[in-house]
Amino acid sequence: MHYPVNVFTGKVRDYDGSRPSAIAKVQVDGELTLTELGLAGDEQAEKKIHGGPERALCHYPREHYLHWVREFPEQADLFVAPAFGENLSTDGMTEKDVFIGDIYRWGDALIQVTQPRSPCFKLNFHFGISDMSSLMQSAGKTGWLYRVVLAGQVFADAPLELASRLSDVSVYDACAIAWHMPFDDEQYHRLLSAAGLSTSWTRTMQKRRIARKIEDNSRRLWGK
Repeated sequence: MHYPVNVFTGKVRDYDGSRPSAIAKVQVDGELTLTELGLAGDEQAEKKIHGGPERALCHYPREHYLHWVREFPEQADLFVAPAFGENLSTDGMTEKDVFIGDIYRWGDALIQVTQPRSPCFKLNFHFGISDMSSLMQSAGKTGWLYRVVLAGQVFADAPLELASRLSDVSVYDACAIAWHMPFDDEQYHRLLSAAGLSTSWTRTMQKRRIARKIEDNSRRLWGK
């Protein structure tokens, strides 16, 4: 399968009432350089939780915007790509048919799905909706992140092409296991077995198995 893609990059900006962010991105065209840390010219404000080798690119399905427009019709003009700060936007790829560990060919590069995006409280400020991050997590409409397996030149008009599928854990399954289920050691083991899972998610799931409890996500979702 080939999926035409729109590409976006952004610079760090200041936001009233919140910390700096590079969530506001603009569409780019032509030939681009993709390194192990992402697209040349793309920035992240807080590298401890954004960006890095295992979160080099963020992908958000364009079809989800219809859902958010229905949920918040009075703010419909906000819900157009790349409102969620995504680098890649497509039609035809959602969390239910993209799998942890999937490797896609894009131009001269290879990119691999590492985890769902973990929504954070900055989305609440960005949209002016107090519980946006929580709603996004509950709906499983989070998008996902990639590592760059092979850096190279990519092209805004080059499609994504699935090259390898390595696990049976969809991105939606990963969301459900992490956030929608009560403690389930068997499901954490299943997620840990998914080839390509990011180090941070591997760490979180293993910590749960050791502690026998689910960590508190309120700081990430609400900034408190």
